[in-house]
Amino acid sequence: MDDNKIALNPNRLVRYLHKPSDSFTKEDIIKFIVENEVEMLNFRYVAEDGKLKTLNFIITDLNHLNQILSTGERVDGSSLFSFMDPGSSDLYVIPRYKTAFINPFAETLTLDLLCSFYTSEGKPLESAPENILRKAHKKFKEDTGYTFKALGELEYYVMADKEDLYPAQDQKGYHTSAPFTNWEHLRTEAIKIIAECGGKIKYGHSEVGNFTKGDDFFEQHEIEFLPTNVEDTADQLLIAKWVLRMLSNEYGVKISFAPKITVGKAGSGLHIHMLLEKDGNNVLVKDEKLSDTAKKLIAGLLFLASPITAFGNTIPTSYLRLVPHQEAPTNICWGDRNRSVLVRVPLGWLGASDMIHDANPQDKSALPEASQKQTVEFRAGDGSADIYGFLSSLIVAAKFGLENKDSLKLAEELYVDINIFDKQHEDKLSSLNSLPASCYESALSLEKYRDYFEKDGIFPSKFINNTIKKLKDFNDEHMSEEIYGNSDAIRQLVEDYLHCM
Repeated sequence: MDDNKIALNPNRLVRYLHKPSDSFTKEDIIKFIVENEVEMLNFRYVAEDGKLKTLNFIITDLNHLNQILSTGERVDGSSLFSFMDPGSSDLYVIPRYKTAFINPFAETLTLDLLCSFYTSEGKPLESAPENILRKAHKKFKEDTGYTFKALGELEYYVMADKEDLYPAQDQKGYHTSAPFTNWEHLRTEAIKIIAECGGKIKYGHSEVGNFTKGDDFFEQHEIEFLPTNVEDTADQLLIAKWVLRMLSNEYGVKISFAPKITVGKAGSGLHIHMLLEKDGNNVLVKDEKLSDTAKKLIAGLLFLASPITAFGNTIPTSYLRLVPHQEAPTNICWGDRNRSVLVRVPLGWLGASDMIHDANPQDKSALPEASQKQTVEFRAGDGSADIYGFLSSLIVAAKFGLENKDSLKLAEELYVDINIFDKQHEDKLSSLNSLPASCYESALSLEKYRDYFEKDGIFPSKFINNTIKKLKDFNDEHMSEEIYGNSDAIRQLVEDYLHCM
């Protein structure tokens, strides 16, 4: 990492230690703690419910600190994972040094580290979310030679008392600026804090959704990240959700990542952009066009799209969002810049890299290579997603697409360059398969395709069994028909799942 990247990095440890976070060692962590008089240490980890857990340590002496950072600590796995037997459930939580950040909300100077789970034999816990993702990416790199990079678009609603001074137009909030958006300041504060915690932020903006309901005001926002190694993508999304919820407490408002707040208004997704790298180069582009590698990747995502919803759309209200005419996908297809498709190829900079000189004719500076920014976007996921499982499932699908001899043919068959909901294209729409319409259907799809996810030991069978059971237990196979037009039932359903993952 060059000096400019160090100097501009928002993470205080990176600047102090003068090295990138993925180079942090135990000695670096101890040095920072001692020289900055850090008083407390937090171990943070993700269990089955997808939310951060915490173990607090008060630092008493150097030997104690060295011991904590070297051997981790014991926790009760049966209280964290439903599949663990209470009779033999002790687990170790072991810190990952590269994830260290100063806790922005602690009253005393506190250092936080994300942890991994290990068994009593000192082996990674097979069913731990973080380990599933690590296994998936390792196998992907070994078999394809590519590094899988990803970024998330984290959408959320702020729910607060009604503001009448500068009301925004209903469902017209996209990129609105203050004062016509009321919670821009919370978003910008969140972006700053997330970056300080190690998140690689691309930008933030207000989103389409805003409306009033009685005395309550609902305003939608989005924070988008930069592409990173997929393991870091998951960690950053996890920390970002935690930061936003902590800020909501401070501001006295509610924040929800739920896929649907009410019927008829914009829902919140968790779109995932991805790219593949080899030797530092983005292989989704060749000769300024989408490469065959990219098309094979897309084909894999489409082939396993239905079972992927088992990890990316995990609550009944997920399927209130996946309906036609809401800029959310319902059919399994892909296209360029079309927001109704499942996999979208967003606008890149192919053949359009010199615009800056037209806008600024006085500037003659050299331009960076813009084609490296090209991604493909999977648009079905939402805030209920098991982030680690969701990203792992995308890797599994991508690997299948790259290895399947029929992928290019499948990609050609499922490409659309039209509005598939236009009446004149009814034949094309009827030829496309649909995504599941409920958690129950998603569970059935995962049952059918489970071998693809269990292959190579990526997803343990007990993890798949548990996922299927949780989805079926919602008993929502006919929910859409049963609650259609019943505002009280819909309101209760939304309230039940307002604070998902």
